Amino acid sequence: MASGLPRLLVNLVYLRVSQINGCAYCIDMHSRDLIKEGLAVEKLVLVQAWREAGSLFDTRERSALAWAETVTRVADTAVPDADFQAASAVFSEKELADLTIAIGLMNAFNRLAIGFRVPPKAALFEH
Repeated sequence: MASGLPRLLVNLVYLRVSQINGCAYCIDMHSRDLIKEGLAVEKLVLVQAWREAGSLFDTRERSALAWAETVTRVADTAVPDADFQAASAVFSEKELADLTIAIGLMNAFNRLAIGFRVPPKAALFEH
């Protein structure tokens, strides 16, 4: 997705959304992308537990991951005003729109990959 957001930040969000949805194909793909972009493995393995990772994730990353969680779980969260205000304090209107579109797209891609039983690339090399 083309946006003004850093590619690494978008891929972190893609990974977190895919973790929430349990999409093995997308988790594999975005983990590999993040490693290629230079993300430390120590940070990669803590994406799922980012809230407990202390200062390992910066303010924008923490805000993007929180926004990804509340938007992905919209049926449960209804995206509270406080979550919107917190994300709006960190991202410009355009950045937040781009981030929300990225989250929506990844949710759609997850449903396609899960629905059509797309295996992770790692599984393709095991045989």
